[in-house]
Order: sequence, then C-alpha cells, then structure tokens
Amino acid sequence: MEITSQCVVSLTWTLKDSLGEVLDELDQPVEFLLGGNDLLPKIEEALQGHEPGATLDLNLEPLDAFGDFDEQKLFLEPRNLFPAELEEGMVFEGHALPEGVSASLSGDTLYTVSDIYPEHVVLDGNHPLAGVGLRLHLKVEAVREATLDEVGAGTAGTGFFRVQPAAPGGSLLH
Repeated sequence: MEITSQCVVSLTWTLKDSLGEVLDELDQPVEFLLGGNDLLPKIEEALQGHEPGATLDLNLEPLDAFGDFDEQKLFLEPRNLFPAELEEGMVFEGHALPEGVSASLSGDTLYTVSDIYPEHVVLDGNHPLAGVGLRLHLKVEAVREATLDEVGAGTAGTGFFRVQPAAPGGSLLH
C-alpha cells in the first residue's frame, strides 16, 4: 500500500542532531497517523507516495521541527513554591504548576526545570529540541488504512517527540 494522507505508517528510525549525536532510536516499529497530529509536516510530506521497505534520510532545520529557541519562554520562579525533591529535567504541565507562579505561564504548555538555585527555579517552556537541527533516518515498516477512530482522534496513539511529563531520569521523547 502506498502512503497517502489519512493512513497509518509503521516506522523505525534513528534521530541525530546536526552534530551526529544520537537523540532517539526506534528499533521496534511504531505507528503514526498521517494527516493527524502524530508527525511533523515535513516528515509527512517526505513520506507521501512511499511504500513499505522505503528508507528516507531527512534534514530538518529548527523551523521545520520544533522552532527556534525562544528566550521569552524562560521563567524565573521562587524556589519555595516547588517541592523539596525538585530536580533539573523534571517536567510540569502548565495547569499543574504550584500555586503562586507567574500568571504569564500558559496552562497548555509543558515546562522543564532547567536550573535550580537556592532562591529561584528556571522553567523552560521551549520544546527540548527547540533550536536543534535534526537528521532523521527512517524506514517504512508497514502501511495500513487508518480507522475511523484514529482519524477522529487525529492520532494513532503516538506523536513524533510528543513531550510527556516524566519523573527524573524518565524518557521525555516519543
């Protein structure tokens, strides 16, 4: 089956930054909905017309991936508002931030604790890969028609580098 919009593709990949450092590897195939919210537009565009077995090498500049790093998305908040067990790398959903943080923090954004000081905490609302050029080698393992439920939900269940709140040391990506 050829890849078109509103189908589900099963992919494996190796993702590197522009310096060649491996950021993520999918050894086992994962399903993504094309025409939904699972993949970046440039990846969907590149996959169109391919069939199972195809391999692609993509270079994604920050604007084609997660945007440029935005210093306006860094927030300095009082340390005493956060739990004692706070660690760098922890992620908070905007609507679940401690009471008393700046009202300018959006409820639908994920914030990563980037630095902890005795009196302050730095929260970063940028995607962890903002400002990073990406090099993606992917293989199409399978293609199938999307179900009505998947099309309605806009996802096959896994988003490309969807960031999830995680415990320290937990995976943030895919």
